[in-house]
Order: sequence, then C-alpha cells, then structure tokens
Amino acid sequence: MNPKNLTEVQKSFTAQARNFENRNMNFSKQEYLDYTVQCMQLGPGDCVLEAAAGTCACGRSVAPFVQSVVCLDATPAMLEVGKEKAAKSGITNMQFIKGHVEEIPFENQHFDIVLTRLAFHHFTNMERPFSEMNRVLKSGGQLVIIDMEAAEEALRDIEDSIETMRDPSHEKNRSQDEFLALYEKHGYIVTKQEATIIPVSLAGWLALTNTPDNVGKEIESLMKAEIQNGNPTGFRPYLQNDEIYFEQRWVLFIGKKCRCKSRTKIPAISGAV
Repeated sequence: MNPKNLTEVQKSFTAQARNFENRNMNFSKQEYLDYTVQCMQLGPGDCVLEAAAGTCACGRSVAPFVQSVVCLDATPAMLEVGKEKAAKSGITNMQFIKGHVEEIPFENQHFDIVLTRLAFHHFTNMERPFSEMNRVLKSGGQLVIIDMEAAEEALRDIEDSIETMRDPSHEKNRSQDEFLALYEKHGYIVTKQEATIIPVSLAGWLALTNTPDNVGKEIESLMKAEIQNGNPTGFRPYLQNDEIYFEQRWVLFIGKKCRCKSRTKIPAISGAV
C-alpha cells in the first residue's frame, strides 16, 4: 500500500537530504534529541525502529544505548545521508531500509521501541501508519511520536496552506487530542505528553525545501502582515535582529503498549540500502 503522496514526499526530501541537518535549522537540534533519548526507557537488549526516519537523527542518537536500530524511510537520499553520518560516527548497529510506514516490512511484535519524528504531518491519514507501528511493536514496548502541533482550530486551514505552499508533501498538522485518540484506541498507556516551542528562521525554513522565490515572498508577506497586526497565520511570527522567525510547537508522546496475545506473523520483506 503506497502512500498517496509518495511521489511528492520523495521529491521533497530528495531535495532536502543534504541540508536536512544544517546547524542553522532546529530540526535536528542535539539538545532536543538528547532530551528525547533521556525520556525513553532504553535497554542494551532493545531492538528499535525509527519509522519515516529521514536522515536517521533519532536513530543515531538512540543507537549507542540499544542492541540495534532499523531506520525505515521512503526516500533513499535521506537514508544515504543517515548511513554516511552513522559510519563517520563509528555506529555499527544500524540498518537502513527503504520502505514506508503504511506497510512496514517486518513481522508482528518485532521491536521493543518504535519511534517517529516529524513525520505524521506528511501522512494522508493517521490511522494506517499508527496501526502499522503498533503491529510491529512488542507488547509492553514503547511507541514514541514527535511531531508539530496544529494551530488552534480557526487557524488550521491557513497554517496548513502555508505549509503546503512551502512543501507540497505536507498534508496537515494534527492536534494533541488527535494523537491521544490514537493511543487510546489502540489501548496504550500514555506515559509522557508535552509540547516544546521551537524557534525557526523563516529564511532557513524556506531554503531547506528550495522554495521558489515567488512562493517564498508570498509566505514572507503573510508573516510580515501578521507582525504588523494583520491576519494571523498560525505561525506566530516575530522579528529577531531584523529577521523573521516563527514558532513551531513540537509535541512528544510516549505510550506503553498494553500486553496482549500476539497475532499471526507475516514474513519480513527485504529492502536494505
């Protein structure tokens, strides 16, 4: 089952791959990655899946503390960057596999921990990816989700439209309640739920996706208008040293999968890069 927006996702992230961990951006900010690792209960025997892994920043942060990490992503260029960075860091317990979260190529209850970061806003629906991550997670395991939180209801449409102008692979941001509903539906105990404000440079954000100049200027004008008391965009922009910044709210959820009887296993599918 290929995602409906697979072509857009691969096109967007192939373009972003080499600069995705640029120090001028906060998407891979080490302090936040370290904090996420601290929040998880990692063990030396754990097998971990990073789903929709991108350049595998989370997976590389987790790898020193566990037995093995599998990074699954639909865009080979992103995986190659992650693979190169892991090799430079001397990390040897990682596997990099091309695939998508809507059809994870592993058997039921294979992993002790499944995590995904900044991926759900690219999914056309939430249920299928969550169900697949749940399927491959062992009973008693942890399902960790980090993503951007949607703006208040009245501003969600304009926020998503600007996100899509900048990156056509964006689908929609979701609320904390929407994530909690999935955890509840699948019988998880949520052990952590919190939001963190991440400051983002507008110029860096647009450069990462190679946004066309005309589109970038349109987005910039919308944010300038809001700063000057115009219509709100959901981004909460502000000036810092004469440069436009805005706020993203990242939400972190950690859920423990309730123990239950295992289901029929399906065979694993090869796809290593």
